[in-house]
Amino acid sequence: MGGHHAHHAARESRSLRRLAVAVVAPLALLTVVALVVLWPSGGLPTSENAAAAAESRGEVVSLERETCAEELPDDVNGCGTAKVTLSDGPDAGQTVTVPLPNGIGAPEVAEGHRVVLITTTTPDGETYAIVDHQRASGMWVLVGAFVLALVAFGRLRGVTALVGLGITFALLILFMVPAVLAGSSPLLVALVASSAIILSVLYLTHGFSMSTTVAVLGTLASLALTGALSALAVSALHLTGVTDDISNSLGVSHTVNMQGLLLAGIVIGSLGVLDDVTVTQAATVTELARANPAYRFLDLYRAGSRVGRSHIASVVNTIVLAYAGSSLPLLILIVANNNSLGGVLTDQVIAQEVVRSIVATLGLIAAVPVTTALAALVFGGRGEETSAG
Repeated sequence: MGGHHAHHAARESRSLRRLAVAVVAPLALLTVVALVVLWPSGGLPTSENAAAAAESRGEVVSLERETCAEELPDDVNGCGTAKVTLSDGPDAGQTVTVPLPNGIGAPEVAEGHRVVLITTTTPDGETYAIVDHQRASGMWVLVGAFVLALVAFGRLRGVTALVGLGITFALLILFMVPAVLAGSSPLLVALVASSAIILSVLYLTHGFSMSTTVAVLGTLASLALTGALSALAVSALHLTGVTDDISNSLGVSHTVNMQGLLLAGIVIGSLGVLDDVTVTQAATVTELARANPAYRFLDLYRAGSRVGRSHIASVVNTIVLAYAGSSLPLLILIVANNNSLGGVLTDQVIAQEVVRSIVATLGLIAAVPVTTALAALVFGGRGEETSAG
């Protein structure tokens, strides 16, 4: 009897694997075809309406401070000039004199600081102005610390996570951004990029297994629902996606569909939390089936759902705080200028963030029962096979 059961279970396992391949393979093929069709050609389009000022880099060698003739409203460095030795550009090696920067957001400078300058052409010739600090070295140190910590703790999983992160950035920078600038639908591009990220990164990070396949299918289904809900909410609430000077400039200079870009941002922003939930649910059901081989579909679904409810309760707060943190300056400004709570919540800037949070949460809530049901269906009564799958 034991041999017959094992033989039957093995055949059932092979059937499920073939079924998983039959479902995932067409999705992967469709994603590849969409990537090829939507991949922009001919390089990035440039804007004819806005030309970026030429930038140079240099090091502050000395400061010459002066007494201000009148009080500065946004005093950062006071009055006077700085001597900066340029390190690149046509005037590399030369030392130029520039006014000390002041105003909101102006960089505070001192001798030895490496700064970024812009060049402006005037009737009297070219003038330089300090606009920012150079941060490349500090950023590389931070990235290096991140890589070392991840690899030291995660070991091989840490390495695969880094490779997956590289794939994600490559798809966003090399495919999604150029495709949107080329005029493709931002929502369609976001869904295709997300599908490519899911199919490549999840399998790379977690291995080729039935548990990962369940997580992939659960993530794709939840992401499709998130896209549909975001489109419905944005349309119903008449959100334009234009809420500040940056979004307005992007829409005018590059003729990007800003409403579509808002939808794309919701989809991409939801993806990171979605795959966390689906992978956790699939792994939880897998471990439950391994620990209790006699558990059937309903047993696994109920136990997995209890874990999922606890996970969702904590993740929802994470989503809201993440969106609130990213828009905190705007939130403070709107609250300061509007005493009505209803007016604050219905302002387009805040309403946009509320829609992001709610739609992402609804996608997460859907991800738990979908992924848990798929995993329970696959592993119900087959716990002895999960170690191999």
